Amino acid sequence: MPSPATRTDPRRSEELRAFLFITVFLFPLLSVLLVSGFGFAVWIWQMIFGPPGV
Repeated sequence: MPSPATRTDPRRSEELRAFLFITVFLFPLLSVLLVSGFGFAVWIWQMIFGPPGV
């Protein structure tokens, strides 16, 4: 019987694949979308109400 450290568990490989997907693709994509969405919202706000100033 193989030891728990050496046997390949399908759940472990799926978990590793999901972790890599989240860290390599999902989080960077969400951060870019969040920052660009905020920048777009500020740009629209300034088009309507003008730039900040006195």
